[in-house]
Amino acid sequence: MQDLKILGIQADLFWCNPTKNRLEFERRIENSFDSHHLIILPETFTTGFPVDPITNSEKIDGPTVRWMQQMAKKFNSVITGTVLIKTNNKFANTLIWMCPDGSFNTYEKRHVFSMGGEHKNITPGTDKLIVELMGWKIRPMICYDLRFPVWSKNTYDENTLFEYDISIYVANWPAVRSYPWKTLLIARAIENQSYIIGINRVGTDYFRNNYSGNSLVVDPRGEILSQGPDNMDTQLSTTLDAERLISLRKKFNVGQDWDNFTIN
Repeated sequence: MQDLKILGIQADLFWCNPTKNRLEFERRIENSFDSHHLIILPETFTTGFPVDPITNSEKIDGPTVRWMQQMAKKFNSVITGTVLIKTNNKFANTLIWMCPDGSFNTYEKRHVFSMGGEHKNITPGTDKLIVELMGWKIRPMICYDLRFPVWSKNTYDENTLFEYDISIYVANWPAVRSYPWKTLLIARAIENQSYIIGINRVGTDYFRNNYSGNSLVVDPRGEILSQGPDNMDTQLSTTLDAERLISLRKKFNVGQDWDNFTIN
């Protein structure tokens, strides 16, 4: 496991305008990239949230996934964020984990936000995703997933040790609930003995919902390593220290006493 350099982009989104959003994120990556290993974009970064998936979704081989392939290859970096993807007659809020060689993994949002109407058109996912990058095991998730500690829970056994080392939450999390956003990210870091990265958008959407950003990178002790300012476009560049994680887990391995559980 090597130190991992991440770039998180906290940005306003152009409502239902994938072309303009892709161009803007490309510009931001160009201006901020410095040999980062991982680039993280917000939830539904091409459209905003929530939008009608019938008119705003793409197929898995559509323009945004192809753009992500181009960006990952160009910068020799993994890039991730979510897109509304249509498969047959189903729509999913789908995280794309795009590698520089053009291969990718997907994760469909497990907890769709029923209070915002997401459940009416978006089918929830059933499977979690864990990927590896430079020796790190990484668990990406999406926005509302943050409120569900059982779904987010790390596991431990004597053979494989910790199931993941980093969890990521990409989000469109409104400013009115910014305190729970920050508090839950810190809590997830402590309870799972892992780094936590939360990348949120800023600005005001079509429905006049305000988003304050407050993107965070939190270490396994719950200490904030990097934080996006309120209501400002910004780029968070942070290096995750592998030894910091390994040392904590050796000295204070709560994982060996965690409860075993299953999710139905």
